[in-house]
Amino acid sequence: MHLLMIMKKTLLASLTLAGLLATLSAAEYKTVPDWLKLPPGRPQLGNQHGDIAVSSNGEVYVSVMDPKAGLQVYGTDGKWLRNVPNAPSDFHGFVIKKQADGEFIYGPRLGGGVILKLTLEGKEVLNIPASVIPDEFKVKTKEGKTRVAMTGMDVAPNGDWFVTDGYASSYVHRFDKTGKYLKSFGGKKAPYNFTTLHKIAVDTRFSPVRIIACDREAMRVVHMSIDGEFLGVVAKDLLAPAAITVQGDYALVGEIRGEVSVLDKAGKVVARLGLNTTKGETGNNSLEPAKWRPGFVTAPHGVAFNAAGDIFVSEYNKFGRVHRFNRL
Repeated sequence: MHLLMIMKKTLLASLTLAGLLATLSAAEYKTVPDWLKLPPGRPQLGNQHGDIAVSSNGEVYVSVMDPKAGLQVYGTDGKWLRNVPNAPSDFHGFVIKKQADGEFIYGPRLGGGVILKLTLEGKEVLNIPASVIPDEFKVKTKEGKTRVAMTGMDVAPNGDWFVTDGYASSYVHRFDKTGKYLKSFGGKKAPYNFTTLHKIAVDTRFSPVRIIACDREAMRVVHMSIDGEFLGVVAKDLLAPAAITVQGDYALVGEIRGEVSVLDKAGKVVARLGLNTTKGETGNNSLEPAKWRPGFVTAPHGVAFNAAGDIFVSEYNKFGRVHRFNRL
């Protein structure tokens, strides 16, 4: 009798685990076509080479390269609400964090060479210039000058900032919550051997927390400690991972060559969404709206969860496109 009880408990545990994984299969997500409702007079979202994030009240923030509407806000129903005043038009990667003293937008300017902390209303709280980063961690031009091209960031629970210089050195630069520079790690040499360390996230699924990062051209996602130790490859042979975020037990990865994946803590893909295998449609920003197909991504460049686990994907697309996949 005791043995039967043990066997029953083991079977129930197995079924529970299987059920959890099943809820993250592609079949358990529903495409929401034409979800975004643009404001009157705006026929297209805008030239998109940016990111997407969801605030604590469920509003969706989308960045585009438009000086007049660089960071746009949409409601839970997809309706345009407002543009964030004073937001830059080169937020290639940004995050929203709710903290003890308020909720804030954090992001590096790709062309501007600064890292910003803004209120949700667009008021500047901190502005960190790239000049505080030591030159040894920057790329040198032919003219002997240094340059940065910062592509993404995240904020740790203790308030530290981690910013990646993905289009230049592939170093990660760490700052404390006051904006003080602390250290840099990563780069293109061993043991990291990064190609394009495109976007990163603080991986709160582990204790202590880690950095999880998209090494895009190496087709892999990797882990580093917050002090910079290379911990290993999380997942490989992806379709050029470009964006990543973490919620609960899962990491969401946007792959610029035509797919979105959900990874568990072991790095196993438990869901694949939006897979596009049509030649010429992926990995570029030129596919026009007439050729868009609901549920098929072209060049995922930003990813986000809302509190319910629904998935939002912003594309690399000169017309501007956002996908929504609702978790059932």
